[in-house]
Amino acid sequence: MKIFLLLAHPDNNSLNTALADSYEQAARKKGHEVRRQNLGEMRFDPILWQGYKTVQELEPDLKQAQENILWCEHWVIFYPIWWGSVPALFKGFLDRTLYAGFAYEYHQTNPLWDKLLKGRSAHIFTTCDAPWWWIYFAYRNSDLNMVKRAVLQFCGISPVKVTRFFRVRWTDEKERQGWIQKVSKLVIV
Repeated sequence: MKIFLLLAHPDNNSLNTALADSYEQAARKKGHEVRRQNLGEMRFDPILWQGYKTVQELEPDLKQAQENILWCEHWVIFYPIWWGSVPALFKGFLDRTLYAGFAYEYHQTNPLWDKLLKGRSAHIFTTCDAPWWWIYFAYRNSDLNMVKRAVLQFCGISPVKVTRFFRVRWTDEKERQGWIQKVSKLVIV
């Protein structure tokens, strides 16, 4: 299977990095083709200066990301939950990369749209300091409402699996190593 792995944590020295590394190694070991981009190494302007009135010229790293998205059969994303959402750089990546004509296309005569990224699945991995019940009850899974539903599924990517790791700052090295091993076992067969 062709897998595009996006480390959407701006810091390459994070728990998300260790989890992504584990996934990538296990995927390659199982014979999958993997392309990876680390958001913290990419160079692009994350701001839509004109909104969606015009498409800003894409920087090389965003062009590569689009190539990886079109190439893949399965998109794997690792990100931390910050302030009940995703890091600003990841949001900017989505705004700039997944625009009309690439990821979706509105109909001219009705309020519907074509989902141009159909045929792909995804797996989202998140980390956060809060307990599960806080993310669920207080934030109503706000990050997933955006990433899973309003972005990936809107563009036709389905199914989208989710694996969450909670209470990060209260964990010890042994528990984190268990998570790293767990991620390696979640690679699709």
